[in-house]
Amino acid sequence: MILDYENKKVHVKVVFYGPAMSGKTTSIKFLFSYFGKEKLLESIENSVGRTLFFDFGVLEFKGNEWEIKFLIYSSTGQDFYASTRPATLRGVDGIIFVIDSQNDRLNQNIRSWNELISLFGNSLYQIPIVFALNKDDIEDSNKLDEKDLTPYFELEKFRNFTFIKTQAIAGMGIIESFEKITNSIFPNLLLNLNALKV
Repeated sequence: MILDYENKKVHVKVVFYGPAMSGKTTSIKFLFSYFGKEKLLESIENSVGRTLFFDFGVLEFKGNEWEIKFLIYSSTGQDFYASTRPATLRGVDGIIFVIDSQNDRLNQNIRSWNELISLFGNSLYQIPIVFALNKDDIEDSNKLDEKDLTPYFELEKFRNFTFIKTQAIAGMGIIESFEKITNSIFPNLLLNLNALKV
């Protein structure tokens, strides 16, 4: 987080992280579209629409005195570009970990989570995090939920975490996830983003 007292601006970095094809880019695209800022989102994709390096965009909200600038990234899920992930996460203030709720994707979710642990160590547990259980609309009676992931994620070590069910394509839970991570980063402000001017 960067505080610019002279210009009364706060710069905050939020990263959407998770395994390949979990819905990170789709989530970010809905988020920017919701605020009418889709033209501000930069995506570097391959020929089949998969993220090569990262998605990046800035959302600015103006209060009465201060302006909050959210620098929003997604990390690539493709292993071939794994070397780009540490740079994407550098200086992060909050993480939205996008989980693929399909039952047969448990191992990919765990592997992505373990990668976060390897990059941050115990300091990860001090970073506000939202677990977005994406693809909640899939018709699978065995789809993953919080209790399936708890044994692998050591949630008792966290100071601040939340699980939210999402459907990135339909936009369900995406704004709620973003507001939750925002209020976790600024626990004393309880920001209502819709009440601020974009």
